[in-house]
Amino acid sequence: MSTLRLIAGQAPRDRLDLIGLLSLIGLAAATQLSIAIAQILLTVSALCWFAAHMARRERLDAPAFFWPLVGYAALTLFSAGYSGDPMASIVDSKQLVLFLLVPVVYEFARGARARTVLTVIITIGAVSALIGLVQYAILNYSGDRRLHGTLSHWMTYSGTLMLVICAATGRLLFDQRDRGWAAVVMPALVASLMLSFTRSAMVGVAAGVGVLLLLRDFRLVGLLPIIAATVIAVSPAQLTDRIYSAFDMTDPTSRDRVAMLQAGAAMVKDHPLTGVGPEMIGSAYPHYRVPTAVQEHNMHLHNVPMQIAAERGLPALGMFIWFVVSAVIGLRPLLDRSRHRPLAAVALGALAAMLTAGLFEYNFGDSEFLMLLLIILTLPFAADRDGGLPS
Repeated sequence: MSTLRLIAGQAPRDRLDLIGLLSLIGLAAATQLSIAIAQILLTVSALCWFAAHMARRERLDAPAFFWPLVGYAALTLFSAGYSGDPMASIVDSKQLVLFLLVPVVYEFARGARARTVLTVIITIGAVSALIGLVQYAILNYSGDRRLHGTLSHWMTYSGTLMLVICAATGRLLFDQRDRGWAAVVMPALVASLMLSFTRSAMVGVAAGVGVLLLLRDFRLVGLLPIIAATVIAVSPAQLTDRIYSAFDMTDPTSRDRVAMLQAGAAMVKDHPLTGVGPEMIGSAYPHYRVPTAVQEHNMHLHNVPMQIAAERGLPALGMFIWFVVSAVIGLRPLLDRSRHRPLAAVALGALAAMLTAGLFEYNFGDSEFLMLLLIILTLPFAADRDGGLPS
């Protein structure tokens, strides 16, 4: 009731701002719990953002890395027009709407609010991790029945945990005020990720944490082998076997990933400008499947750069690379500003984790993962703006 009275007592512009902020905070939480709720809250926050800009007659403002995403969206729609099933490709392209998160976060998470949003992400990540531990310890999730928390798939679950671990590590290494909570939740986060048996996310965490250690003090990178050896030493045999299988080229999943890359390269060769079209990899794959492939059908190629090039064409891959480079260039100066350094470091760690894990999984096409990634990437830029209402 107090929140409702606060909203009612605000001027129209301030009410839009407050509703947008509250819906954004709810959205940051829901990305790890329910995609349906997250999408509803994204709609509310986007409408508030649009109404506020219309009322103020302001131009669209966003970090520089947003514009390559706009170009990526345009090239995706161009590719959809040349796909074997344009309607299916256009319907699949609805995920592009998620890019609106960048200007929305930039607007409503400005100033000190950005820290609050990151705290919410870490806290809900801890809740999600505990749910996963319950599934493993009490509900006997293991083997083919993998941990997935409240999300629909274990790959999505492990991907979001990966980003949250980077966020908590960034807090531990760079933040002077909020280290305690990050330290408390870290064991549950790491345990849930490891027990998900998702190798791509484990490799992504190693890369993301490695970047954070490097940014803090390059000598700390020497801790990575010690941490990895400790984790392996205390892990159950099932988990260590899973880790070792990543280096075994006779492992069926490893062999199949190589076969998918070969099929993807052939798709790019035949369709270099437009790809086969969004959502068309599954139907095209049998025609490009190589004899060494394990699976007869694959809906995606388990590799972000190859998936983008094969599905949307080399120009779209160029836009994706521009997005990554633009984000890194924009984040680098924020590392030198002490009050923004934790958020900037977290964003760089999360980006490194996404890119590394993305060599083995098409995580950029996962809606929940993409939403959480875009929020984390935008928070440092939003924090660099003047705050509005108290956070």
